[in-house]
Amino acid sequence: MVDLTKKPFCLDENQIKWVEDTISSMTIEEKIGQLFINLNVRHDKEMYRPFIEKYHVGGIRWQGGTLEQQYEQNKYYFTESKIPPLIAANLESGANKTVTGGTLIASGPAMGAGGPEIARLMGEISAREAKTVGVNWTFAPITDVVLNWRNTIVNNRAFGNDPDEVIADSIAYMEGVHKYGIACCAKHFPGDGSEERDQHLVMGCNDLSVEEWENTYGKVYRAVFEAGVESVMVGHICMPAWSKKLRPGMSDEEIMPASLAPELLQDLLRDHLGFNGLVLTDASHMAGLSTAAPRSVQVPGAIAAGCDMFLFFNDPDEDFKYMMDGYKNGVITEERLSDALHRILGLKAKLKLYAYQWPEKEEMAFVGSEEAHKAAETAADASVTLVKDTQHILPVDPKVRKRAMLYYVETAPVSYSKGTDPAKKIVIEELERAGFEVDAHQDYYEMEAEKMSPFNEFRIMETPPVEEFKKKYDIVFVFVHMEGYAKENNVRVVWSAAHSSELPWYVHEVPTVGVSLNYTNHLYDLPMLKTFINAYAPTREYIRAAVEKITGQSEFKGKANDLVWCGRWDTRR
Repeated sequence: MVDLTKKPFCLDENQIKWVEDTISSMTIEEKIGQLFINLNVRHDKEMYRPFIEKYHVGGIRWQGGTLEQQYEQNKYYFTESKIPPLIAANLESGANKTVTGGTLIASGPAMGAGGPEIARLMGEISAREAKTVGVNWTFAPITDVVLNWRNTIVNNRAFGNDPDEVIADSIAYMEGVHKYGIACCAKHFPGDGSEERDQHLVMGCNDLSVEEWENTYGKVYRAVFEAGVESVMVGHICMPAWSKKLRPGMSDEEIMPASLAPELLQDLLRDHLGFNGLVLTDASHMAGLSTAAPRSVQVPGAIAAGCDMFLFFNDPDEDFKYMMDGYKNGVITEERLSDALHRILGLKAKLKLYAYQWPEKEEMAFVGSEEAHKAAETAADASVTLVKDTQHILPVDPKVRKRAMLYYVETAPVSYSKGTDPAKKIVIEELERAGFEVDAHQDYYEMEAEKMSPFNEFRIMETPPVEEFKKKYDIVFVFVHMEGYAKENNVRVVWSAAHSSELPWYVHEVPTVGVSLNYTNHLYDLPMLKTFINAYAPTREYIRAAVEKITGQSEFKGKANDLVWCGRWDTRR
């Protein structure tokens, strides 16, 4: 059973009394409800009142809405709930994907490139912005070790491929977040980044040997546990080597994702690694879990296996019944339920939610403030990385190489009605601000957004005469902003059309500079670019920092890791 006096809870007698008194006063429906974290996507009281009054949820996470709506919904959940809820957010790169108007400070690889001080700064600013709407729990740091350059689900989210650097950045991030009284969550146990598949789409598989895992992911987890991380998010990722070591004779057919594997949760995470904090599943709509067993098995099975909380309902009535049935038929034992409840309430006690004062609305003025964006500027300056410049073109003087052609390689828009990537406009503005005269190539998506025509697929193939192009331009910039999440297992550079004139036919005609605004592994598809920069984010701060460094107004400070070379000799040329 959990010891609430020990790390990460460290509760005193009065806090433990609150936990025990609260649990003893709960009905079985309230106890079962505490196991759930609800995803809130609508913003009206009639929608979320049942989650308070009927389902008694232990936590919430939300998406969308205005800043005012986010503040009011979280306040309603908190003030109307009998037991104060954990209010969670994904503060992975800042509060930008959590709080409307929140600031992107630094992505995982940007923090990896910039170092622990940038991770600490990101933790502080994101926590301060999120705190204004009542957030008390962040699903971060991402403690994955990116050992496979093809893995794109955490390539642009995790710190990097060196366990010691992942440890340093994770602990610094936690220190920044803890400054504002927000709990942290290490993810995605037992570890993403060793393979190229996405657990949103398929059960992930960490295929490392026991020894390899101990020296990488295991090393990281031990360090963040010692540093006091309060919770762990379990990925829908299996780990055959450990499962078969802990359960001799286990067949391949019996291997399950960690979220349903008691040998990984109880034997490895609790007993072997000694983690005493709260354990929750990753999102339950992900195929890594949803394809592993029937829903009626998944829901109570995750708690029975050793998770303390279940992330997101599908159908609330149905899932609540599945969980209750699991308790009534003994899948979830009294001991397991009690253990989970003590950890859930223990975290709430550690955060002193029983005495929490809701923030005043005036505090929301910090969201997207000048101070927050100054922090983003600091992070961008420290992290933007020169990967290579084998043609020795840098710095580029706009007075000497003034006439620039820009090729902006973007992800296909979800809908042409929403328009194409707005970051392209920022790139043009920042290049012009630096003194370049910019012509921007029109890609196929832009042609179609402007006027759909069957002739656009031929227009996009039109390449100008080479000699004319050479006379017209002094420099070519290729900015790449590929996005991908839960749609494909591996994200690569995708041109807007077949045989597109975007293709780098120009690299031996006019000096060319490439910049990635997201992933760090684009040289695999762009080895012909002799000058390449990882700028990590499509925001004003990062684009400006990249342009300033290209033009020699500031120095490159970021540090690249070996992932950028993608295991290829030709990417280094």
